[in-house]
Amino acid sequence: MNLILSAPLEVRLIVLFVLGACVGGAVNWAIYSLAWYPRPISPWSRPDPAAPPRRFFDRLPVVGWLGLRRESFLHGAGFWVRPMLVEVFVGLGLAWLYWWEVEAMGLLPANIVQWLPLDAPRILHLQFAAHSVLIALMLAGSMIDVDEKIIPDEITVSGTLVGLLLAAALPWSLLPVMAFERIPPALDFLHVTSPNDWPARLGGAPWIGPLAVGLGCWWLWCAALLPRTWYPRHGLLRAARLCCARMVRERTTYRILRMAVFGSAVVVLVWFRGGSGWEGLLGALVGMAAGGGLIWLVRVIGSATLGREAMGFGDVTLMAMIGAFLGWQPCMVIFFLAPLAGLVVGLLRLIVLRDKEIPYGPFLCLATLFTIVFWNGVWDYTQDVFGMGWLVPAAMLVCLMLMAAMLGAWRLILGLFR
Repeated sequence: MNLILSAPLEVRLIVLFVLGACVGGAVNWAIYSLAWYPRPISPWSRPDPAAPPRRFFDRLPVVGWLGLRRESFLHGAGFWVRPMLVEVFVGLGLAWLYWWEVEAMGLLPANIVQWLPLDAPRILHLQFAAHSVLIALMLAGSMIDVDEKIIPDEITVSGTLVGLLLAAALPWSLLPVMAFERIPPALDFLHVTSPNDWPARLGGAPWIGPLAVGLGCWWLWCAALLPRTWYPRHGLLRAARLCCARMVRERTTYRILRMAVFGSAVVVLVWFRGGSGWEGLLGALVGMAAGGGLIWLVRVIGSATLGREAMGFGDVTLMAMIGAFLGWQPCMVIFFLAPLAGLVVGLLRLIVLRDKEIPYGPFLCLATLFTIVFWNGVWDYTQDVFGMGWLVPAAMLVCLMLMAAMLGAWRLILGLFR
């Protein structure tokens, strides 16, 4: 850490721009290789047999796309512009995010330097690294969602596992909060009961209750990933029989079951050790279940209100991944912010393009990015609400009912344009 901090800020930012451009190259590879219809556009993927031989310089970030323009006859004129801009903006974004989170300490309240612990630089770098990983995953998922209106599990499921592991191994990578009620005020990371103090009854061994909550969240997520179909037209019994038959037939079922058993062992091990690792993992597990569960409820209510599938399951796994990285409190904020942008863009697309289908994943990602960047103000504005305990889920139920009414109104608006 001292070696990093000893380098001038300008040098660090230049290095991060180059590193970010390389990360953008990995994002481009994911966009074109993990899509439902893969395309050999990335210089790191297997080239089309009809394409000219690729050279070493084609794999250089940003400038490599200038040489790949020779493949325009295969992929279309200007195909190289978007991936090149992705690498440029990821490089610039990573450098800016480092300056904001580490140098300017933009996620923390002003004038708190005197209360920061000695390892504050390490904490700030951990948070920056975790947010960089999350943003890269969200960018890849959003671009695929824009292209194909689908978000691959390879991104969201793998990202969720990364978020859980980070929370358990490096809990200080979670969003920061200042405990001003302590004397002197102290820097803490976001946990399940924030802004209230962490109670002893939620600690690790021998407390069984929090272990049951953590395992319940984990198994709920694993169960949601199981391949299943539900056709109630011929009766509930036949629908259940067909659903079970498919789960038994699919190989994916057994991979998920192995993951569930192995993950349960990890959860128990972290619970047994206790400490900050358990605080971080429990917060990530609850955030995963809360984020994914909220969007799942929206999906069910929306489908019932609109008479068709209102939201893909990829949005559910995307929000679960976000919850694993950030916790349940930011998921509530994102839940309220995302529909605002989605409604405005949806109306514009409906009026201008007559397009009734809009990908919702990018709006969840934009709301997440806003929440991360402006976390200090967001937390200052919402922490009193989150301190109300059981009233928070009660308020969410009311909001879900209001959402059902809003979707009903949206269905009426759609009818006017038919």
